[in-house]
Amino acid sequence: MLLQLVNIVYVLVAVAIVVFVLLQQGSGAQAGSGFGGGASSTVFGARGASNFLTKTTKWLAVVFFTVSMGMAMYASKQANRTGPAKADLGVMAQQPASAQAPPPPPPGAAPAEPTPPAHSPPPAQIPTAPAQSAPAAQPAQQPAPAPAPAQGQ
Repeated sequence: MLLQLVNIVYVLVAVAIVVFVLLQQGSGAQAGSGFGGGASSTVFGARGASNFLTKTTKWLAVVFFTVSMGMAMYASKQANRTGPAKADLGVMAQQPASAQAPPPPPPGAAPAEPTPPAHSPPPAQIPTAPAQSAPAAQPAQQPAPAPAPAQGQ
């Protein structure tokens, strides 16, 4: 429940930052020109609006980054509590254990005879093609030259 509340505050702070940044005037614009009137008639005075918007944006950014760090630390602690992440192998995780490769031998052990994979037939059952004699080597034939084009009339 608390995490949902923190997520809602996080989104609201992000939206507020966007709004306050868009409300601020650029460095080359005259104060109050975005509101369609003189700067002295604004609620905050000639420089009050820019100071208010700047300070509010600054504090919203501080809150945003603080909440971000808090959520990251919370997620890190949750991941450590549940143990190491298990890789999602999908269909590959459903293969029987006999089809998996055997563990590697310990260092210094003599290499074992390779065993055929479980899905291939034993070597004695592999059909072999009858031996065929190689064709006799024949000299390479050169193509006949093309007839010369008839010279026109």
